Amino acid sequence: MLEVMIAAPASGSGKTSVTCGLLQALKDRGLAPAAFKCGPDYIDPMFHRSVLQVPSRNLDVFLAGEERVRGLYRRHTAGCDAAVCEGVMGFYDGMTFGGDKASAWDVARLLELPVLLVLHPYGSSLTLAAQVKGMLSFRKDSRIKGLFLNRCSAGLYAALKPMLEEETGVPVLGYLPELEQASLSSRHLGLVTAGEVEDLAQRVRAIAACLETTMDWPRFLAVYQTGRQSEPAIAEQPCKNGPVIAVARDEAFQFYYEESLDALRRAGARLHFFSPLHDESLPAGAAGLYLGGGYPELHAKALSENRPMRHAIRAAVERGMPTVAECGGFLYLGQSLEDANGDAWPMAGVLPGAGHKTGGLVRFGYNRLTARSDSMLLHTGETTNAHEFHCWDSTENGAALQAEKTSGGRQWSCCFATQSLYAGFPHLYLAGDLPLAERFAAAAKKYAKREEK
Repeated sequence: MLEVMIAAPASGSGKTSVTCGLLQALKDRGLAPAAFKCGPDYIDPMFHRSVLQVPSRNLDVFLAGEERVRGLYRRHTAGCDAAVCEGVMGFYDGMTFGGDKASAWDVARLLELPVLLVLHPYGSSLTLAAQVKGMLSFRKDSRIKGLFLNRCSAGLYAALKPMLEEETGVPVLGYLPELEQASLSSRHLGLVTAGEVEDLAQRVRAIAACLETTMDWPRFLAVYQTGRQSEPAIAEQPCKNGPVIAVARDEAFQFYYEESLDALRRAGARLHFFSPLHDESLPAGAAGLYLGGGYPELHAKALSENRPMRHAIRAAVERGMPTVAECGGFLYLGQSLEDANGDAWPMAGVLPGAGHKTGGLVRFGYNRLTARSDSMLLHTGETTNAHEFHCWDSTENGAALQAEKTSGGRQWSCCFATQSLYAGFPHLYLAGDLPLAERFAAAAKKYAKREEK
């Protein structure tokens, strides 16, 4: 199997463009690649999915643990003959400031993946070699097997390639010039989502076409052909009579770990997707509600003006329908939400807070949540790992759980949690150590039976 992790010294090096172009190029060459993303990122996997038309999976050592990451990789490379994993941040940057745990390197080490290091050579030449040599020696086994130059002209590549190979001993396997098609716009949480990029398929195909001439394919295929065989693919049979969990998925709500959705299905739930923006009612027979993260602040007016849906969701939550609302979903359940222009719009009104913009990231990063009392998902004293990533805040964040940063030890109260509700800014990983998906599905099943009476 061909296996490669796309990594870089820092964010902003073009990992996503290179990854998507490579995935498309491998498909064009007749291979069936699987795609992965290191860390808790929701947006980059959407770009991978746009190329492959299949989900991209998160490999997150902090949220899932080492054994689950190994299992996820085996399961989702089954039946494939290539695997491309996009790294996160800088290659050695991990879950704590100054630590490498849960970094791209940590995942590469864990899964024994060879790494293609993407470099942006703007403003440097020999210094690039010093940077690469430092990264090669920083950890005992760096896993770096090849170099790739992004946003690099053909002339500069011709000059840098022999120098880098002589100084570092690592093959330079290709480059991408400045391509308008390779430019992916960003906003306050990173890249815009894949659905918002005009002509994304054409852009990715243009990158792949360029790689056909700028990548040293014989050497690349030789370096990253690991010899490891993927396992046979086994189709999972969906549950036909389990409780229906309504999952919000549209322009405003789209941040979900695919592994969390898989875990709910394995727990017996049937997932029915719906749009709080465009639909006027919840899916028929819904016995649970999952409101994920996204960009509701960019659609606050439209969400507010869809009164039938706001009222339907409020009635469902107040009736005790088991509900998980993370980040953007949590903001939607509040009294009001401020849009990017500073205008406040009425929301579902289930929870007391008002959502407002802050001008910067709030409580960003990994944290650990500890339950102060029993609730639908967590028992008193239980701890689960989570992640926050948002530039909006609420005037009322709840106090059912205690959060602690993995770096620095800062603590704060957060979240609303009852026997039928989890609502807060932290994104949960429902496929982790605790049976969160099973508890959510069980609550939905119980609710469905109650409603049948």
